[in-house]
Amino acid sequence: MTGIWKYRNLLNLPSTMESLSLGEGNTPWVKSRHIGPEMGVENLYFKLESTNPSGSYKDRFATLAIANILQKRGKAVIATSSGNTGAALAAYAAAAGLPCKIAIVDGAPEGKLNQMRAYGAKLFMIKGFGLNPDITEAVFQKLAGLSHNFQTEVQVSAYKYSPIGMMGVQTIAFETAETFSALDHVFVPAGGGGLNLAIVRGFEIWKGIHPSFEIPRIHCVQPEGNDTIAGNLRKGLDYAQAVEKSTTSISGLQVANVIDGHETLLASKRTRGNGFLVSDSHVTECQKLLAQKEGIFTEPAGAVALAGWLKAVQNREINVGDKSVCIISGSGFKDPQSTEMMIGQNPLFYLDSHLDMERYFMD
Repeated sequence: MTGIWKYRNLLNLPSTMESLSLGEGNTPWVKSRHIGPEMGVENLYFKLESTNPSGSYKDRFATLAIANILQKRGKAVIATSSGNTGAALAAYAAAAGLPCKIAIVDGAPEGKLNQMRAYGAKLFMIKGFGLNPDITEAVFQKLAGLSHNFQTEVQVSAYKYSPIGMMGVQTIAFETAETFSALDHVFVPAGGGGLNLAIVRGFEIWKGIHPSFEIPRIHCVQPEGNDTIAGNLRKGLDYAQAVEKSTTSISGLQVANVIDGHETLLASKRTRGNGFLVSDSHVTECQKLLAQKEGIFTEPAGAVALAGWLKAVQNREINVGDKSVCIISGSGFKDPQSTEMMIGQNPLFYLDSHLDMERYFMD
């Protein structure tokens, strides 16, 4: 079996569900060559979910979500997205021969929108959607009604809405457990919390089959401007809370509503994980660090986990010998605007003649 479908027995999928794969999963591990050692920690690893077919971990979600639609004879893919979910669903919908219609979060990056459009998806950006919790909830309710016209259900990368699709994300934990016999920490970027929750549930499934496996501490890292889970987790509370308006600029993590937040918080607590809040400026710095010190090109959301790890090291919440993994959730090609900001102080030089090359190259 290709892609994540090799784990179908662990996921307990219906035997009648046919696989639909573009080669998702089996993403590489890269050990930090510079960032970790410079912080005095040798065992820092990056899980490059950016190498999935459409450029993010959401392909793990899309492969099962679309297969489930096909099994139920749905007529279309109806979804909401801030970018990566939409790109993944659009790609797999194209492979499945299904039309794809997506309600887009207000302000989603143009690079992600263009990727969805390239796959043939029809996009509809709704003012305030994804930023204001009341508008967001109203959009979800409207989509739920519209989806019945296509004999399907709304696809959102959250257990609350698409539990079958989210089971695919649990395979990140399976791959991690197969690679590391012992691991201390996993740092996960969070918006609605689904990725974090999926990783915990995946590890719990793995431990049920391999009792000697020790589940690592799963930490929830959120931008300060979207503190629905991480702050309360650090306070020791048992519930997430909506924010009046998401003020972070980090695309993909602008989720003002709780969605999977309560379950995510409790799941992280079960692993003794903690919450970390990071500033947008720190995330931008980490995006640049990953590119220029590790050769890893990620969108801002993919740098959030590293920002949390660095904060943990600075707070002395990680021991020198601890082994940690940061989830790099999406590719830098997703967000050209953030790339422009990152390279602003590294201009392209135009030379009038090849005779000028020596002077410039030796500078």
